[in-house]
Amino acid sequence: MTTEQRPAAPDATSAAAAARALNEAAAAGEAAAGGSTATVEETVPVTKTAGAPEIAESTTATETADSTTHPDPTTVQQVGTVSLGEAARRSWHRWASHINDPRLPPVPKTPHWWSLHGVGAWFGVIFYSWSMSASLLPRPWYLQALATGICVALGYGVGVSIATLLRRLGFSPDWKASRRRWAWIVLAVVTAVVVPLAFFLGGHAQTVTAELVGMPVDNRWFHVLAIPVAALVAVALIGLFRALIQLGKIFARFGSRFVPVLPAKIFGTVTAVVVAVLLVQDGVLPGILAVGGRLAAQTDQADVPGVEQPVDPERSGSPDSLVDWDGMGRNGKVFVAGGPTVDELEEFSGEPAMTPVRAYAGLETSDDLREVAATVVAELAREGGFDREVLAVATTTGSGWVNEAPSTSLEYLHNGDTAIAAMQYSYLPSPLAFIADRETPENAGRALFEAVYAVWDQMPEDSRPKLVVFGESLGSYGGQAAFSGVDDMAARVDGALWIGSPNFSEPWGRITDERDAGSPERLPVVDGGEHVRFVDTPDGLTDLGPWEAPRIVYLQHATDPVVWWSPDLILRQPDWLKDDLAPSVNPDMQWYPFVTFWQVTVDMVFSIDMPDGYGHSYELGTVDSWAAIVPPEGWTAADTSALREWVAAPGA
Repeated sequence: MTTEQRPAAPDATSAAAAARALNEAAAAGEAAAGGSTATVEETVPVTKTAGAPEIAESTTATETADSTTHPDPTTVQQVGTVSLGEAARRSWHRWASHINDPRLPPVPKTPHWWSLHGVGAWFGVIFYSWSMSASLLPRPWYLQALATGICVALGYGVGVSIATLLRRLGFSPDWKASRRRWAWIVLAVVTAVVVPLAFFLGGHAQTVTAELVGMPVDNRWFHVLAIPVAALVAVALIGLFRALIQLGKIFARFGSRFVPVLPAKIFGTVTAVVVAVLLVQDGVLPGILAVGGRLAAQTDQADVPGVEQPVDPERSGSPDSLVDWDGMGRNGKVFVAGGPTVDELEEFSGEPAMTPVRAYAGLETSDDLREVAATVVAELAREGGFDREVLAVATTTGSGWVNEAPSTSLEYLHNGDTAIAAMQYSYLPSPLAFIADRETPENAGRALFEAVYAVWDQMPEDSRPKLVVFGESLGSYGGQAAFSGVDDMAARVDGALWIGSPNFSEPWGRITDERDAGSPERLPVVDGGEHVRFVDTPDGLTDLGPWEAPRIVYLQHATDPVVWWSPDLILRQPDWLKDDLAPSVNPDMQWYPFVTFWQVTVDMVFSIDMPDGYGHSYELGTVDSWAAIVPPEGWTAADTSALREWVAAPGA
């Protein structure tokens, strides 16, 4: 380029004009800032020479003006010229710059909600077909939709995880666009075939399962709604999963400022998971429990239609009782006001009967479980419970409920010469009580039994009643906690009836694991059945021949999901699904990873509403069980059959 072609350098006049413009802009910024303490020089020295020095001076003027318009947060806070909110905002922007630093690698974009991962989609279809398979109990369509939606989302996540792992290990085939297009076409065709076929086969499986448990078969066409509802559930869960992944990527990007990429990714993943767990554990669950607790407490104080305060002195809550009727709780009132009357007992036995003793104390008695248990013992003594032929300690479920079936069966069996002691330890229903606190049911079971046992053990052996224990569901879990094992149980009581024990109960779990070789998990044999017997039907009480006292019976149905639900179902096939299935279980039921866990989970929702003898419904089986555990003198099998028919009769 020649000298004539070069651009002319700015002269001094233009440089001065630029400087004046900068000064005027700085002054305007100062006025807008309301009198900032940082000032701008009114004049800017201008070098008369052209070129770089003039540019440098202009730059200096610009920086000075900018510092006046946007003062440093630290300086401003020191002189107290900005609000606390403005300082916090600037501090937040300063911290956010660590994440938004352009020098960091960009955050990988999460796919749009409508996009699908190919491998994840294939696994989602597979898990969908598994979710429609047979389970323990028939399910309404909306529970089927919930289970299917969860399983599809899990399948999708498993597929994506496997594909990601293989890619990290170096297996990443570079498929052409045409092959990928054909793969999606094949997936669409397979989905169009599998979805209706699995739905049809699942409907048939539900019909067979309903017939096996004695349930009516409803209209299957209505269950078509399960498919779109399941799709909505799956989309929502996949969206949450993607949000969690994106959160992990953001944390990983922040961590990459300080550590290498791989540790940063691990940090991001772990941090995102911890945040999600804390959100659920410390946010969602406490909220649910708080609302559920308030509603349960209100319900517990409500009157029960048809239930009136007892007048017999043998009942807690009566005018002679140490326990106030209004403080017994809803289920406590039902328990002490229920049971057979003397006339009903005499009508069955044909002999003079006694009013059964029922001692109970609610949470209003005291906040200390030991004091509540002491109140129950005082009630037993006042009502003459320690003078009866049989004294039973019952551990209630979460809300203080005692199943009327085993209570009534025992009272009919001994013609009213019985006493039953129970206490409330929570307002919550069993599912919420289990989530909120597993220790309280165990503490309550121990407190009540030890309080009763302490008095009973001091009585002369020839004049004290037979001591038995029983409990159902969460009551079985809490009641068994009073004993270290079978030997301890056999040494301290004259009999025990544990009904529908949850899978996490102890010593139920140890007894089952240590069963005799060759016996199935659903009906374990312990020491040849000498003292302990697991039964599904009354026939199981005598299948192993004669047995010795004290007798301990575990009554559990093969179709009871409460008994068989366990987190182990997620990844491990249980023995009860490896062995020959019970006649009441659909023979097509199989174990599938992840899926069977959620099938059994939703089966629990209405398990108590099944016909007697199936699911979590235990009624007539308690008659045969008590007759085997503590039979009256001279009692026969014919008497047991007669009592079973009497209790089963309408109005009994």
